[in-house]
Parts: sequence; structure tokens; C-alpha cells
Amino acid sequence: MTVSSTVPSSLEKLFPYINHDPASIPHSVDPFTITTTSGFMPYKLAPTELPEVFKPLAQLIEEMPVAKADGTPGLLATYSLGSAIKDFPDLTDEIDKVRTEDGKYDLYTLTALFRDYSYVASAYILEPCWENWRKNPDGGYGLGRDRLPHSIAGPMWRCAEILDLQPFLSYAASYALFNFTLANPSQGYTYDNLRLIRAFERGLDPKSSEAGFILTHIDMVKETAPLVNGAVKVIDNLSRGGSRADVNEGFREILQAMEKIETSMEDMWKNSKPADYLSFRVFIFGITSQSMFPNGVVYEGINDNKPMFFRGESGANDAIIPLLDHLLQIPMPDTPLTKILYEFRAYRPKPHREFLAHIASEAEKLRIRDYALADTETAILYLKALDHVRSFRWRHWLFAREYIIRRTYHPTATGGSPIVTWLPNQLSAVMELMLDTYDKHLSARLQTDADGPMDETVAAYRKQIVPTIEMVREQKEKLQKEVEKWCKQRGV
Repeated sequence: MTVSSTVPSSLEKLFPYINHDPASIPHSVDPFTITTTSGFMPYKLAPTELPEVFKPLAQLIEEMPVAKADGTPGLLATYSLGSAIKDFPDLTDEIDKVRTEDGKYDLYTLTALFRDYSYVASAYILEPCWENWRKNPDGGYGLGRDRLPHSIAGPMWRCAEILDLQPFLSYAASYALFNFTLANPSQGYTYDNLRLIRAFERGLDPKSSEAGFILTHIDMVKETAPLVNGAVKVIDNLSRGGSRADVNEGFREILQAMEKIETSMEDMWKNSKPADYLSFRVFIFGITSQSMFPNGVVYEGINDNKPMFFRGESGANDAIIPLLDHLLQIPMPDTPLTKILYEFRAYRPKPHREFLAHIASEAEKLRIRDYALADTETAILYLKALDHVRSFRWRHWLFAREYIIRRTYHPTATGGSPIVTWLPNQLSAVMELMLDTYDKHLSARLQTDADGPMDETVAAYRKQIVPTIEMVREQKEKLQKEVEKWCKQRGV
């Protein structure tokens, strides 16, 4: 991970650990507490071992994958996880005993327990779907299990209560960001040194597509410390009347971070084969808006045994693009699809939710977009930041198209959003803002600069901006045609 500079002390009032060395943070603090060194990553590598009392859970989850760590078939290979859970001990009462030496909840260890219980929960309710899909891929997923035994539901629910998480498999606290370790700690966070702790299918093999899919996300998020610092630098300098040069420096830090993040993102194509995705994808579906769970899922002994619905694991739970959405004040259309985007916010770790909410509030109060557009160079940096949001979302659309849409007619993504129309909803919004920003605020300036003679920096940017805008116009039209084609093909 990249070490970033110190953020202003004023932010420490809201986020007291933001300037701390991650190694100094106690385990009583949420592992997703944001620092300038760790960004949106956990402040410490997740534990690979559980407390002794939870040995039955560790043994179960080690036996669970289709291919275990030693390569031999696991419980999911023979569709026998359900029978293995029948006599599984209920350790719900042990959750509240997981505490640090000073008597506080050990949130670091509790997150690892949440990770493992949520992995087992998803595998259990989706195991019949996995069997149906493996035996007849063209026949769909069938129905999942609609009751989760209290021996799994109880501990997971209690962990979620303490951690303020949704009680279901999630992107950060379960599936990806708290689910990796290093093969050789001395080699750091290089991609080839990353290893999964838990997996559903073949992900314990680092060369598998399941591992590649998850590890690529981790490789992206490890570059977020400068992104966080750049955003804070923009907010802080504006709030205290700092110089425009310092605000611009914050934008440049954001642009540099996004270059690295998107370089990692592009590696998805080689790290995880499109033809393999639908296989391990079976296990990350949620309960909301899914044909496999028409009546939800009962968590036995919880919520008066009334069925509940939760959204599945989704990259939409990541904080990278939401941070820029808020900072750049990208308006979203008032549609049911945008409502889903807002619902995903609840599935992020509490520190991520609080930090993003702070950025959104400050950006609105400071009117960052208006400030950026008042100066040619700042406006160009702002537009380039928007372009990173566009290119990120465009690549995400290409992944959805090639990994999913071309290969299955199942109408919903793992998180429960419509697979064809949901991503274009957000992608179109940033394209519209880019074109509006250029046409109304930059086009004339880049012909005859309204602020005076065009300096070398602005002149250099002009050579990049004009072709980019032309490409966005073409891409916007292409996206509309693609969405219309896929919707017509699917009768949507």
C-alpha cells in the first residue's frame, strides 16, 4: 500500500485515526477505519486463524470449497454442505466474549468471524442452485434454501449487530477486502503475493479465475491512500480558503491514484477468464430481487422467523467511485435504478459509510463543481477526474457485457440490480456531466482562453481534452445502442 501525506488535524475530530500508523491501531477499532496510509483497505491484514472456540467453523470452511487448499474435492464438490451443517454447533453465545484485553469488543477478530460465517451462509443457501447449475447450466439456478439454521444465522447476525453491518456476505468485510493475506510478508502487496483466505470454488489456487477476480479488486483498492488524501486536500483547502494551486494539487493526486487503480482494473481480463465467471458467481448472489429466493430467507430464531431480503456481494459496494461521485458532485437521474445505487451504501463498512457521507456533505456545502469551473486549469483537472469515473464505469460495463450478459439470460446481477440497464444508468450520468462541463464551460476557453493567454499546462491539457470529448460523444451513442439491443433481445 502507498503511504500518503498527513491530512489536516481538523479532520481528526471526525476521524481520530486518520493520521495514525495503521500498526498502532488497537483491535477494538473497526478494521476498515480509514488512514492516510491504508486508504479504503483494512488497517491490518485479516487473520487467517480463528479463536480456538471457533475451531468447528474453521474446520467446516476449510472443508467447504469445491477444491480445497490441497486440491482435493470439498463439500461443495459433492453438494454435501447441507448435511454437514445439520449437527453444527451453535456458538452464538461465544460472539460477545470476543474482546480485547481491556474488555472492549475485538472488532478485528469479529470481522474475521463475520467473514467466515457469511461465507458459510451464502454457500449453504445457494448450494442447491450450484447443483442445479452444474448439472444443467441452461436450466437456470432453481431455488435456493429458504431457511438458514441458527447455528450459522445467529453468530453472523450478532457479529453484524456489533460491527454495524448488513448480515449477509459483503464486498469489503467478507468477500474481498478482509479475505486475503500475503504469501511472503516481506514482498509486500504485489499482485503475485496476494492469496485468498476463503473461497467457494477454486479460489485457494491463486491462478484460478475465482482468485483472480477477487485479488484484482484488492490490487485496485490497495492504491486508494493517495485517492483519499487527494480528496481530503481538495476539501480542506476549499474549507479554509487555501490557494487554488493547493486545490489543483489535490486533484492531481486523485488523477495519479486513478491511473494506478485503472491499470490494476484492466488486468482483470488476464487474471480472471470471462468463461469461468458464471461458475463461482453462483455463490455471491443475494436474496433481494432473485428468482432463487421468491420468498426471502428465514434466519432461524431471528426477526420472529419472518423472511428477510438482502442484496448480494457487488463491486458497487466499493468506495472508490462513490468517493468521486460525491467529491465531483455527479448528479444521478431520479430513477428506480439510482435508488438501488443508494441502497448499496448500507453494505459498506461503517467507517467507509461515514467518510463518504462527510465528503458528500462537504462537497455540497463548498460547491466544489462551481469552484472548479471558475478557473480554466481547475476545470480541466475536474473534467479529467470525471473522465476517470467514466472510464472506470465503461470498463465495468465491458466486464458485465463480456463476463455475464453474453453468457446468461439471468436478468439480475449478484446484488439484485437489473443486469442490462443498471450500470448504464450511472455511466450515462457521468457522460452527460462531462459533455455539459465541456460544452458550457471549457469549449470556448480552449479556443480563446477567457482567463488570459493560454499557459503551457493548459495548452497541453487541451490536446488531451478535445479528443476525449469526441470519444465520449461516440461512446455515449454506442452505449445507448448496445443497451437497446440487449433489452430488445431479452424482452426487457
